[in-house]
Amino acid sequence: QVQLVESGGGLVQPGGSLSLSCAASGSIANYQAYWYGQSQGKQREFVALAGSDGTIYNEEFARGRFTISRTDEKNALSLQMNNLEPDDTAVYFCRVTGIACVPNYWGQGTQVTVSS
Repeated sequence: QVQLVESGGGLVQPGGSLSLSCAASGSIANYQAYWYGQSQGKQREFVALAGSDGTIYNEEFARGRFTISRTDEKNALSLQMNNLEPDDTAVYFCRVTGIACVPNYWGQGTQVTVSS
């Protein structure tokens, strides 16, 4: 069992930046690691992937603005969010999965609010 704890959310003005962190209670070196966002009243949606093999993939809306990274030595995952827009307002969750999404662990989420 791996527990995930996100931090770093908050209120930021449009155009601002935030850095989200996800701390894992155990090793994530062999897991795929993701960030998802869930806006109020909407389904949780994929934001970015950092694969165990070094693969990095960002959803289109995040490209050029968000950067996912992982530090397996510290059992940590990060999401640097730049040039934030009001539409980025959401609860952001980290997730790690094994092969075929087994096992599958989620954090509790951290709120990001972009507003002037």
